[in-house]
Amino acid sequence: QAQVVESGGGLVQPGGSLRLSCVASGFDFSTYVMSWYRQAPGKERELLAVISRGSRSTHYEDSVKGRFTISRDNAKNTVYLQMNSLNIEDTAVYYCRGSYPSQGIDYWGQGTQVTVSS
Repeated sequence: QAQVVESGGGLVQPGGSLRLSCVASGFDFSTYVMSWYRQAPGKERELLAVISRGSRSTHYEDSVKGRFTISRDNAKNTVYLQMNSLNIEDTAVYYCRGSYPSQGIDYWGQGTQVTVSS
């Protein structure tokens, strides 16, 4: 069964850092585009960062550019999101997505909660 599972969320103070991980199984991870999203209470889910299959290219949403870094380890079937300089507005549930656009395939995780609070 194909799935992605996020971990690494938690409570952090403003200005702090967290690293999220997303482990994939049941599909050929290296052939999938991986991305991170988040959804804050009362808001729509938003795309944060995307990384290509071979890590050659990345894309970031403006609000996280320079603070968040997406990376992947195809040998470990894992994608990461390093989050620095966190602020209260970063509080949300963070989701991992694996996609194979030409086949219309998407795998979403259950999400991991990130709470930024003093």
